Amino acid sequence: MSVPTRADIVTFHDAPVPPGATPWVAGGPSPDVAVVPADPAWPAHFEEVAARIRGALGWRALVVEHVGSTAVPGLPAKPVIDIDLVVAEPAEESAYVPALEAVGFVLRVREPWWFEHRLLRGADPATHLHVFGPDSPETVRHRIFRDWLRGNPDERERYAAAKLAASAAASAAGEHGMQYNARKERVVREIYARAFTAAGLTIDP
Repeated sequence: MSVPTRADIVTFHDAPVPPGATPWVAGGPSPDVAVVPADPAWPAHFEEVAARIRGALGWRALVVEHVGSTAVPGLPAKPVIDIDLVVAEPAEESAYVPALEAVGFVLRVREPWWFEHRLLRGADPATHLHVFGPDSPETVRHRIFRDWLRGNPDERERYAAAKLAASAAASAAGEHGMQYNARKERVVREIYARAFTAAGLTIDP
């Protein structure tokens, strides 16, 4: 088992879908791109879902982390709790998927070509549960981004403006969630760049 290197963390691994493959186990991209004002109840919703996950998996849940916009106080967001779950081996779905299905989650995405990522969706509250292994740099990046926004109000406002603009444009065009994400990607990566530099992670040429 390896850990992410500095180069891994600052590199965006935009792995394309292999020919003939699809990431969708069931359903497809969400058509809901509405961004709503920050809800102070979101952290409590996370704790509720996290307790359900830990109860289902026990010690197999190596990390259960609240990430994404609902983890940043005061930040407008789509009302979906994003959670990073780290397990020993995401490819071994039998070790965790049935237990999560038993407490209300549904496996929707399987991306073995992208750090063995799996996505399970939950309801009440709406949840996206992202599953990665211990060697994935994605979970490190998610924490850096969350903490940078928590600690920098100007960046939080910049990101909020980008999210609201992307939501309005995507809604007007009848687009889905992946297109909404694409509309705000430039701002996201600019914020990441500043966060990486502040953290001392930037690699000089």
